[in-house]
Parts: sequence; C-alpha cells; structure tokens
Amino acid sequence: MDENKLIAVVGVSENSDKFGYKIFNDLLSAGFKALAVGIRGGSVAGQTIYKSLKDLPSKPDIVLTVVPPVGTDKTVDDAIELGIKEVWMQPGSVSETAVKKAKTAGMKVTDHGCFMVAHGVW
Repeated sequence: MDENKLIAVVGVSENSDKFGYKIFNDLLSAGFKALAVGIRGGSVAGQTIYKSLKDLPSKPDIVLTVVPPVGTDKTVDDAIELGIKEVWMQPGSVSETAVKKAKTAGMKVTDHGCFMVAHGVW
C-alpha cells in the first residue's frame, strides 16, 4: 500500500490556498509519510519545505507532482537522476514529455486521476 511509502509532494508552499499545501497537509493528517518540496522553501505543518528533490534527507518511493507541466519536466529529470521509481502527476501537472521520459527510464507513471481521491483521502 502507498500508505507505507515515503511520498515527496512537489509544489508545496506556505500558502494555504494552494493545492500543494492542502495535499501535503491532508496526506500527513491521513497518516501518510510525506516530505514537502517547493522552490521557495519554508515550512508547513511543522515540516521543512525542501527546495528540490535533491535536498531531501531521504529518497522517496513516490514523487507526487502538484506543479505546472514545466515543473513536472524538471521534477522527473531529478527523480530519474536520483533513482526514484514512481511518479504520480496530479491533474494540471501532467506533461507528456515527462510521461515519456519517466516511462523510458522504467518508472511507474500515473498521469490520470487524483492521488488523494484514489487513496480515499478526499
């Protein structure tokens, strides 16, 4: 089950109106193990927001993108470089370029549907 995997949520900010913030907070509240990534850094729910996947203290099992498609392209490049094996692109963050790169690299890719709905969080 994904509840036992470490998830890096890419696109987290300190702005409570943003989906990255809501997704990260709700994952933590639902008992998921998650790390926050956002280019501006900061903190949410007492957790550090790391500026990139490369800054994380542990390698995640899953990368969950909540960024515009161009950000997903960069995120997938970093995930491939770090040897991360799974990426889930939230609606609005899907990049066909990133999907092709990730699949070519042997990553498990989910590019349809909402992680939160699929896992009963929302």
